[in-house]
Parts: sequence; C-alpha cells; structure tokens
Amino acid sequence: MNSTILKTALLGITAVAIALSPMAGRAQETKKEAPAEKPEKEKKEAPAGEKSQRATPFRGKIDAIDKTAKTVKVGERVFQINSETRIMKAGKPATLDDAAVGEEVGGTYRKGENGALNASSLRIGPRPEGSGEKSAKEKKTKKEKE
Repeated sequence: MNSTILKTALLGITAVAIALSPMAGRAQETKKEAPAEKPEKEKKEAPAGEKSQRATPFRGKIDAIDKTAKTVKVGERVFQINSETRIMKAGKPATLDDAAVGEEVGGTYRKGENGALNASSLRIGPRPEGSGEKSAKEKKTKKEKE
C-alpha cells in the first residue's frame, strides 16, 4: 500500500513538473526579449540635433537680434538661425532681416549637440487668423450659431 501511494505521488510530481516546464521556458524567453527592446529606447533618446528629436514650440517678443551670429533672443533663450530654419512673416517666406526688436515671434526649435537652441521654424509677427487652435469662446459661439 505504501508503494502504491509513493508511486502515485511520484507520478503526480512528474506530471506537474512536465506541465510547468513550458512556463519556465517562456519566462526565460521574455527575459531574452527585454534587451532587444533597449535599442528602441535608444532611438527615442537619440543624441541632440538628430532629425528624430521632436521640435519644441516657443513664442514671445524679440529682445535682441544678432544678424552676424544669426541669433534671435526671445526672453532668456537665444535661438540659432541656420540654413534649415523656415522663416515666415505674414504667411510669406522671409529672412532674418525682416525681423525687428519688439516684434512678436513664435516657432519651434531643437537642441543641438553643443546645447544651442536651433530654430526649425520662425514666424515673425502675430499668428495669422484661422491658424492654430481656436479659443473656447470662439468654439462655443460657433456652436450656438449652428
């Protein structure tokens, strides 16, 4: 009788071990896949200045313009203007010469490798009507009219 109980227990333990072995294998595979995900994170944290980095918006009034160094100071930040910067004024292409101190500006920038703020786009003057998001009052008024 003892040998029958012992055989049954041993058979049960063996069955459980066989049933759980695929799970242990899957757990190890998951750990192996984790390092493969790291390069994806590295892409998100790409070095500054690469095209994959998302541009950050800014706006304010021009405090200073240095046309020889091609920089525009807005508040405490100094934005570097380069050949890839798209400059617009009144909805038309413009140059840095078209900007004036005290004028309202907005745009986007990316941080460069040396820590410089490289302007991707620069809008000189007030935002054109109809661009961007409408205020809550404008949306509410439009809904009431309909």
